[in-house]
Amino acid sequence: MLKCIAIDDEPIALSIISQYCERHGGVVLETFSSPRLGMQCVRECQPDIVFLDIEMNGTSGIELARQLPPSCCLIFTTAYAHYALDGFEVNAVDFLYKPYFYERFERAMQKAEQWLRMHDLLNISESAARQLLLKSEYKNVALSVDTILYIESIDNYVKVHLTDGSSVLSKIPLRSIEEQLPQGEFIRIHRSFVVPRNRITRFTRSEVMLAKTGKSLPVGKKYAEDVMMLLGKDE
Repeated sequence: MLKCIAIDDEPIALSIISQYCERHGGVVLETFSSPRLGMQCVRECQPDIVFLDIEMNGTSGIELARQLPPSCCLIFTTAYAHYALDGFEVNAVDFLYKPYFYERFERAMQKAEQWLRMHDLLNISESAARQLLLKSEYKNVALSVDTILYIESIDNYVKVHLTDGSSVLSKIPLRSIEEQLPQGEFIRIHRSFVVPRNRITRFTRSEVMLAKTGKSLPVGKKYAEDVMMLLGKDE
């Protein structure tokens, strides 16, 4: 079911949207004649689609649109076609110019549903890009890179230490692990250690200190210059 919110100071306009959403099906709609209450519900409910009037008793729908969460799909409902350029600036998916009929509403809904599918695919892609894929104990394991405390090479294995205190052991070269990590977010400090840059609280040419745990890791002589350059200064 799609969660939708309609904000319009004209009761008849809200009634029409309600009828059209019911006819379309698969929609749960809440309507508001008060822009303030409508936006409060938007912030609390995080709807999929927002239908928004542009001129509402001194309240600008364009300005309200700038406050919408990025995950919301926006459809303007307005009697004023000259606002179209302003609407593109706030990424409106479509404009329903009053008065409009169900067929035009249906086309707007198709655009919105396509936008939501693309948004979901982008989120999945971004999530996958921040995962480290390993084989451990004959199983495939996907780790969020945001949970990594540090990565340690032990003989022919790599041990990924996580922020919750657990670890995952995998038979894979450390170099192969590095190739999967987001560029610029991790630093090789030793032939046996790779560390997320944002986990390092203190460092010298010979060691780094990790956040919260207080754990220190050695910096190899071969990597000392790169560590000092990338992390900023010598101590």
